[in-house]
Amino acid sequence: MDSFGIYLHIPYCKSKCRYCDFYSAPGARGVPQAYVDALLRELNKRDRRPDTLYFGGGTPALLSPGQVQALVEAAAPLPGAEITLEANPDTVTPETLRGFRAAGITRISFGAQSADDAQLRRLGRTHTAAAAAQALGWAREAGFPEICGDIMLALPHYSREEFDATLALLQQGGCTHISAYLLKIEPGTAFARHPPEGLPDADEAAGFYLYAVQRLAGAGYRQYEISNFARPGHEGRHNLLYWNCRDYAGIGPAAHSCLRGTRRFWPDDVQGFIDGTAAEQTEGVCDAEDFLLMQLRLAKGLDLDEYARWGGRFTGAQMAFLHQCAAHGYAVLEPGRVRLTPAGMIVQNSILEELI
Repeated sequence: MDSFGIYLHIPYCKSKCRYCDFYSAPGARGVPQAYVDALLRELNKRDRRPDTLYFGGGTPALLSPGQVQALVEAAAPLPGAEITLEANPDTVTPETLRGFRAAGITRISFGAQSADDAQLRRLGRTHTAAAAAQALGWAREAGFPEICGDIMLALPHYSREEFDATLALLQQGGCTHISAYLLKIEPGTAFARHPPEGLPDADEAAGFYLYAVQRLAGAGYRQYEISNFARPGHEGRHNLLYWNCRDYAGIGPAAHSCLRGTRRFWPDDVQGFIDGTAAEQTEGVCDAEDFLLMQLRLAKGLDLDEYARWGGRFTGAQMAFLHQCAAHGYAVLEPGRVRLTPAGMIVQNSILEELI
């Protein structure tokens, strides 16, 4: 049977980070039981058991361990399933982490972002570097087999020293997986309305990215996707479903699905989701273009035979362009495969414009 994943969107947050454009709602008092009941209602409509289950947000750690346990039981993941829960360092305690682990969570993912407290305040994060280190320690004590951490790159007044300190924080915290991604100023965010001073330019940001790739490799974290690095055997199985265009079902406002080649989404409407008046909508089909876009995110690249099975092929002009990319160090052409180098991943959008 093909792999299948379920994503549960938990939109509640204590506060909105200045760079965040994800759909969210105020959640200082936790996640309302009415919202959990709505997730349970939708899970109970499904009979396909997932290989992966992902609690994303928002801030899923605002759920209580009892709420998490009820949702895991309703999803009925297969034996050996990867079950991930995202958390902010200041939303967990030793007790809640032990409760999440007992509820079945196998993979905890912390949004650490930086080891510089002034930077964290600038981003609108509500934790400190010390709180991140403490949360990682509590997660180790709770017995999570997979501990993940996020690093944001090319932040205002950024430096290699800030990256090194953040990597050390996560490495010493026992992280098996690290996501490292460039800050992007998204429309509608606080940073878009009031851009921060000291942002690196495009060339400087690219330099920070390439430095991160090098340093992460040296620390034993192998790059397997544009922004994702893991110790061998600890790659995130759920997100690989997305990038390999496998089936996944998203549940909750703003969540997306791709099932049997059809992409669907829930509207951005928490109350409508709770009431049952907001219906999942069809977005389109998953085709060769989607497969190309997703596969070139991966370090392994695009298998040309599999691309052909999706109905895709490169013209002579496109192959000539790819040879130019290879000559300039942006891509590697192997028999039956095309993959981007880290330098190529930085300009992936420009490369895709020529290929789609």
